[in-house]
Amino acid sequence: MKKIFLLVGLIATVFTQQLFAKDSKASALTPLLTSYLDIKNALVNSSSTDAATHAAEFLNAINGIDMKSLPASDMTTFMTFKDKLAFDARHISESQDIAHQREHFANFSANFFKLAKAVKLTDQVVYYDYCPMKKSYWLSADAPIKNPYFGKQMLTCGKVTQTLNK
Repeated sequence: MKKIFLLVGLIATVFTQQLFAKDSKASALTPLLTSYLDIKNALVNSSSTDAATHAAEFLNAINGIDMKSLPASDMTTFMTFKDKLAFDARHISESQDIAHQREHFANFSANFFKLAKAVKLTDQVVYYDYCPMKKSYWLSADAPIKNPYFGKQMLTCGKVTQTLNK
């Protein structure tokens, strides 16, 4: 009887480890999404200082990606966008001018969306939102609109245009 419990426990452990190993490969780029959302939230709150800090964190995260941990197709896609994302994140991190940060955030978001569409960053739903006044998009973890391009001036201006991972 002890052997049966031991065998069942061993099988469950191996299965769980394989399940988590698959998840870690699928989410090796998840820190990028987290940092992106932190930048977006800082812009929603009109905090240029926080946006700059989170953009610097994004740069650290993008430079810290272990390429060997990515499947070949994900690595190829990531490499396509890495320099573009780093360029805009660097501009956001080096500026305290929120208008300048928001200009770069528009291009940053367009490229990040392309990455998010091609590579699974999370199992959670991600919303692709649109601001008609700025004619620009952004990604969000929440369905209610919180506009990073205008902050409190027009916090709820925009609409969800697409959902990822649904």
